[in-house]
Amino acid sequence: MVKSSKNSFLCTNCGEVFNKWNGRCPSCGSWNSLIENKLSPRAKDDSLAKEIIPEPLSNSKLDKSTIKLRIDQLNNIFGEGIIRGSVSLIAGAPGSGKTTLLLQLANYLDPNIKILYVSAEESVKQIYLKLKRLKITNKNLFIASETSADDIAKTISTKKYDLVVVDSIQTISTYLVGSQTGSVSQITNSASLIISSAKESNVATLMIGHITKDGFIAGPKVLEHLVDSVFQFEGDKYGTFKILKAIKNRFGSVNQVVIFEMTSMGLNIAKNPSETLLKERIYSDGSIVHATIEGNQAILVEIQALVNKSTFGYPKRTAAGFDANRLNLLIAMLEKRTKLRLSDKDIFINVVGGINIKDPSADLAVCMAIASGATSKKLTKDFVVFGEVGLSGEIRHVPQIQTRFDESIKMHFDGVIGPKTNIKNKLYHDQKDLRQTLIDYLK
Repeated sequence: MVKSSKNSFLCTNCGEVFNKWNGRCPSCGSWNSLIENKLSPRAKDDSLAKEIIPEPLSNSKLDKSTIKLRIDQLNNIFGEGIIRGSVSLIAGAPGSGKTTLLLQLANYLDPNIKILYVSAEESVKQIYLKLKRLKITNKNLFIASETSADDIAKTISTKKYDLVVVDSIQTISTYLVGSQTGSVSQITNSASLIISSAKESNVATLMIGHITKDGFIAGPKVLEHLVDSVFQFEGDKYGTFKILKAIKNRFGSVNQVVIFEMTSMGLNIAKNPSETLLKERIYSDGSIVHATIEGNQAILVEIQALVNKSTFGYPKRTAAGFDANRLNLLIAMLEKRTKLRLSDKDIFINVVGGINIKDPSADLAVCMAIASGATSKKLTKDFVVFGEVGLSGEIRHVPQIQTRFDESIKMHFDGVIGPKTNIKNKLYHDQKDLRQTLIDYLK
């Protein structure tokens, strides 16, 4: 006997479900976020249930099949290629180049691979103009404009395509849910429909995702749990370099990254990002070169500091490409542990090239750039600097020191300043104390 269940109320902010409506969500505290969630009838008996038939390990069908790409870096980040039947989420800021990246995949795949690109945000004509600009002429690339998750899932189940791209998961909806497009229930149910269809049909699927102003993937956290892989596409909107990094990957390592260079013809794999970032550098006070790590690759970036006497009562501290809270902490530590007086100084930090550094090893480079800018002194030689700095002024160990050192020497720098290590090389200057380092290497 089938009996309709009572309607419930869903919070569009946190996704919690309640039996009755409230003006304020009891779970997350947001106001006017509860909407009626009409549930479909469910059977009370087990007439629709069926026995699970497992696959033996000896079954050859269990061998994973991959769609190979012509670029090794992309193969590595996906996990030896794009796995058939896998579902990956690629998230990034508006204008970062997500659509460009996934359209260009057509140039990196075997011409016999059939690709369906479904756009819920742009018309077929708009996508066609992008393909023309990017000079993509793959005859097995098909374009469609559709906002129905049910229709997309049905198309995937036909098995006519080897790879399906959905742009984007936040702009499609399913008939099963009555809430508006982009709500928690719509995103969850639409993603579940597409994932189920992709798994059953063994079709590789890539979904584009939006991010919020805080930098998190828009929608419920369950979306990241549903998919096999989550990739973040980062980079300043007007910057040259874009970085594709793995946040979650069931088929490969999360330490893999691919660095792209944005050109008028689209995205190209950056062969030597360090050289490009330092090409226009001027060796002066306030300029320090830092070796940061993206995935398993070292990149040399220039950190610039401008220190001026403040004309107002409250000094201004601004950072581009570096955490502003971390900057304030380092400034306070410099005043306490060194002879620098920065309480009446405006301090501006800039990471050249639009690179956003989250690596703690940038502490020492930022401190030396501030000290160099405040005293108008340059480094005694053209060194590369890295190391985490504690609140007592000590320089702490950071991972992958050898990788950073090798990249510095490859770029022909005079030496490296970093924390204590077992590297035995006359070009490596290991340090324990920030104050002594400033005295020894700033002239």
